Amino acid sequence: MSFVNRTRGNPDAILDGLTTAVICLDSELRVNTLNPACESLFGISQRHAQSQALPLALPHFIPHEARLRESLDAGTGFIERELQLRRNHDPPITVDCTVTPILLGRHSGLLLELAPLDRHLRISRDELLSTQFNASRELIRGLAHEIKNPLGGIRGAAQLLEREFPDPQHREYTHVIIREVHRLQNLVDRMLGPSRPPQREPLNVHEVLEHVRKLVTAEAPPGVSLERDYDPSIPDLSADREQLVQVLLNLARNALQAVGTRGHIQLRTRTRRQLTLNGRLYRLVVLVEIEDNGPGIPAAMLDKIFYPMVTTRPGGTGLGLPIAQYLIHGHGGTIECRSNPGSTVFATFLPIESEP
Repeated sequence: MSFVNRTRGNPDAILDGLTTAVICLDSELRVNTLNPACESLFGISQRHAQSQALPLALPHFIPHEARLRESLDAGTGFIERELQLRRNHDPPITVDCTVTPILLGRHSGLLLELAPLDRHLRISRDELLSTQFNASRELIRGLAHEIKNPLGGIRGAAQLLEREFPDPQHREYTHVIIREVHRLQNLVDRMLGPSRPPQREPLNVHEVLEHVRKLVTAEAPPGVSLERDYDPSIPDLSADREQLVQVLLNLARNALQAVGTRGHIQLRTRTRRQLTLNGRLYRLVVLVEIEDNGPGIPAAMLDKIFYPMVTTRPGGTGLGLPIAQYLIHGHGGTIECRSNPGSTVFATFLPIESEP
């Protein structure tokens, strides 16, 4: 009520200037009006939503329709913090939602004020992930140093024994020692990831994806389909082609293993604007998503999958995802994962243009 009373001068101009998304609903929960911030938040136009029932205009509110009806009938408002609004398999939109009963002429209605939180939550999550990633890298470096030193001593001692006792029986034992030392050293080197920085060059991300798609298609069983959903307007980005192929091929092969002998994998590209990655604001970012309809990743594992030696597959090394994250971090980007049964998406963000 107080909101309406304060807008006697020009309420439309005030609504247009707000960064908070505002939706006004009539007594039948039809959209009476919404402001540009709401159009931007949900990707919908005022003309399309006008006079539509809320669940039709904004399917994100279907699960909340009953509660809004109760609020309207009782004439009482409510506040919901960090409310997640979903539509199909799209990423959720997180908002602080304030619902206030109002009068529209002689009839009651509802005023919904939605303060988007995704940008703030994303920045906080990125900072936490970056801190965890850096701590993990330092731990691996220290561990690798402690492992490599004694391994060098073991190999040297085995080589001395081989010269002292050159007979075949003793040589067989020393060969086993030397071979296992080499295996452990290779494992440590893989944990550390590539030692060279990215060799950047202008790249078309779709050319890289098509190369990856052909490789995965050749490995896929007949019951697995791969689809493409590309945004052709994405400009070239500066990246290391070899490293980018390694990352996307690893993610695509993980999807292939997740679906088994029958399933569906989709390669998708989009752009995002004004996105913060690793504490830096970028005007334009390319988003590459690889989605599969496999069983999904257990919720307890989602926060750990980018840690070394953590895997959900029997026989897996748990090194593919940490190395992929390390390579993308070297490009200023990040990899995120969201997963539910029937839909697992690995989203790779790569910056194109930064703010001056």
